Parts: sequence; C-alpha cells; structure tokens
Amino acid sequence: MKQLFAILCLWIACAAHVYAQHEEESENGIVSLAGKEGFTIGSKKGDFLFKPYLLVQASANVNYYDDEGLDAAYNQDNIANSGFSIPYAVLGFTGKAFDKVTFNLSLNAAASGGALLQQAWFDVRLKEAFAIRVGKFKTPFSHAYLTTLGETLLPVLPTSLTAPVILPHSLNAVTPNIGTGFDLGVEVHGLVKEKFGYEVGIFNGTGSAVNLASKTFSDDWHIPSLLYAGRFTYMPKGVMPSTQGNPHRLREDKLLFGLSTSLNVESENESTNDFRVGAEFAWLKNRLYVGAELYYMQVGFTERQKIDETYRYLGGYVQGGYFVTPKWQVAARYDLFNRNGMDTNGFLNMPAVGFNYFFTGCNLKLQAMYQFIGRTGHDTQLDRDNDDLGLAMHSGTILLQYTF
Repeated sequence: MKQLFAILCLWIACAAHVYAQHEEESENGIVSLAGKEGFTIGSKKGDFLFKPYLLVQASANVNYYDDEGLDAAYNQDNIANSGFSIPYAVLGFTGKAFDKVTFNLSLNAAASGGALLQQAWFDVRLKEAFAIRVGKFKTPFSHAYLTTLGETLLPVLPTSLTAPVILPHSLNAVTPNIGTGFDLGVEVHGLVKEKFGYEVGIFNGTGSAVNLASKTFSDDWHIPSLLYAGRFTYMPKGVMPSTQGNPHRLREDKLLFGLSTSLNVESENESTNDFRVGAEFAWLKNRLYVGAELYYMQVGFTERQKIDETYRYLGGYVQGGYFVTPKWQVAARYDLFNRNGMDTNGFLNMPAVGFNYFFTGCNLKLQAMYQFIGRTGHDTQLDRDNDDLGLAMHSGTILLQYTF
C-alpha cells in the first residue's frame, strides 16, 4: 500500500512538473496558471496534459441613477440594480495533446441560453508563427477583453466598451457596442521572432449568446454577413502576459503595442454594418501595470433601411495599478466615451478607483471599485440626458473571487 501511495505521489509530481513547463501553452483566458500547479493529468513525455480549472466570482453592487430616465409614475427609485450577484461561475478544462494541439472548454453556470457555453475550441500549432484555432473563443479586439478574466485590474470592464451607443432612430434591434467579446469562428495566429504577434479571423458576429449558424449573405456587398477581425501586436521585450495584476509576476518587464480592426457585416437585425478599429498599449514593469486603449466605431445602415447617415463613435481609457505590497494592488482608471456620436458635442467622463487584495496560498482575490459617470460639453439638455441613459451615475462593486 505504501509503495502504491509513493508511486501515485511521484506520478502527480511528474505531471505537475511537466505542466509547469507548458503552462503558457495551455492558457485559457479565464484562470491564469502561472504559479499554480494544482491537479493535472499528464503523460511522462509531456505530449498529453489535462488540467481542470474553476473560477467563481461573488459580488455586492450598489448603483445610483440620476433623475433623468426615471418615471415617477412607476415609482422608480434612484437606487436600482443593486444587491448581490454571481458574475461568473466557470468550470472548465484545458490541455495539450500530441505536442501540437491545445484545447479548452468552459461552462459559465451564471449565464443562460447560448452563453452557458463560454468557450469551446481547439488550436493546432503547425509552427510558432502559424497556428489555427477553431470554435468559440475571444475575438481579436480590445486589450480589456483579451486579458485573463481572473486578472483584470478592476472588477468591471470599461463602460466605453460595454455600453450600447445612442442612435437617433427608434430601432430597438440596432444597439451595437464597441466591444465584441466571445464568438464562434476560425482564426489563424502566430508569433514571429518572439516579438510580433498576429490574429486574423472570421466569426459569426452574433456574440457569446448564440451557438448556431444563423447568418446569410449581405444584400449590399454580396459577401457572407460575418464578423471579419484582425489584431497585430509588437512586443519588444518578449511575449506580454495577459494579466493586469498577478502577485506571481512581480519581476516582469514587458511592453506591448497593438492595432486591431473588425467589420461586422449586417450585424444587427434591422440592420447595420459596424466597422471598428482600435489601438492599445500595455506595460508591465515589476509591480507596476499601465494600460491604455483608444477605439473607434462607425455604424452604417444598409440600403433597405433608407437611412443615408453614418454614425461614428470614439472611446478609450487609461488605467494603472501598483502593488504597494506583494498582496495589495491599488488601481485607477479614466474612461471616456462620446456615446451620442462624434457629430454631437459632449461626452461621458468616467473616473474609477479601486484596490485588489490577494490572499496568497489559497487563490482568493478581493476587488473593490467605485466609478462616477460625469457628462460634459453637450449642446442641449436632451443630448446630456440621453448620453448616460441607463447608466448609473455612482456605482460601487465589491467582488470576491476564487480560482483553482
């Protein structure tokens, strides 16, 4: 019995060691594996690895809305959408096979419908400079979305990425936002000379909530009505880890510059062609993290809508975090968005502050954040009221996260 126990311990130790060597090849976009060996099944040669993972987030939220948009007849309160929530409850597994194929599947029990299947993909790497990924995964646009979910600087993504834009037409089916997130598709990607990265792909363009092939051909352009996306990065000091704060990475010196673009052909039901372009910057220097993005979206209606105008939107943010101690990280962000469009004066300015505390040794992380949404430069009171419609003027979030 003692011999069997010793053999089992030796097998687990070997598997953990093998997995630690390949942790970067099996990253899943949800839970970082840096410094976490955990439970892993692997062959002695290292040509097969299987790693289950878990991420659970529980948060307390308080949101205060200003009087615009509230209907006194329905006794609507300024404080709404407050209480406790489970943003993510992700269970998944990732791994590697035959020294060429990596795979990942994850379910988010906090979601519903098609979004229950958060990720499902496999990646075939023919060489470092050329690989093919197929399935459901993050689209190649926006540093904020491409960061490992469990290692974001603040618990809430920039509002300029997630809030739907304001269009001067009463078309409820046309509510695009700048961020694209998870989607179904295929992409080619690679790394050249450990400095230049690229990702080019075609996706459904229907987002994470749809797992079906539901698209058609464009009436205007006569091409498949899909999302065409690409991202190119330059990392002069080697590959940038997809983190905005990790106590296991306090000795890094990495730099990233990136450009990305996408075209979502007949993306909405009514419908529009949405063109996006973005520029990103990230710097990781020991205990310091700095990131910034600027993105632009142009929304153009199809011919059958008989709306000749195009609408342009600009947003961006700059954020930074610093580990005051190996467990405490302070954070701040300034977010900017002209949600009414570039042809209308005025924009939202959204400063936020917060902190992260890492309970080392048990994979717990505590995040806290406060954000204020201000409005400035609008020509009319109506423009001012519309700009933050549906957005909380004051919002506070406390989030506790466990990963395995």
